[in-house]
Amino acid sequence: MHATLIAAAETAAEHSDALPFAPAVFGVGAFAGLLAMLLVTYAFRSVGTRH
Repeated sequence: MHATLIAAAETAAEHSDALPFAPAVFGVGAFAGLLAMLLVTYAFRSVGTRH
């Protein structure tokens, strides 16, 4: 029983390093997300001064 669990854990550890996308895709996605948040913030920059 223990040997089976250890073998399963080793197999899972071997495959846990693989990313679903290339690392550049994560960088581009993060940049696009932050840019979108910047644009939303910029769109509401004068809301407080109108009231």
